[in-house]
Amino acid sequence: MAKPDNRNDNVEKLQQMKENTEHNIEAAEESLAHTEMKEEQKQSIKEKNQRRIESIRGFEAEIADEMQARKNGYQDDK
Repeated sequence: MAKPDNRNDNVEKLQQMKENTEHNIEAAEESLAHTEMKEEQKQSIKEKNQRRIESIRGFEAEIADEMQARKNGYQDDK
């Protein structure tokens, strides 16, 4: 039997994931600024940070959706 959908802490979980991703971006940028590395390594880090930024945008959209669902009382169409 499937577990019931418990969305009570989704906003908090998504917010934590967003903050962790922001921290990872900052750490990567610090590494770029203070570590000797090959240009291809730098490019790889920059590309990864771009994907992280895209993830943050997704987290923000999901957070907004979950906050709206919370406001609406998590009403289901079932």
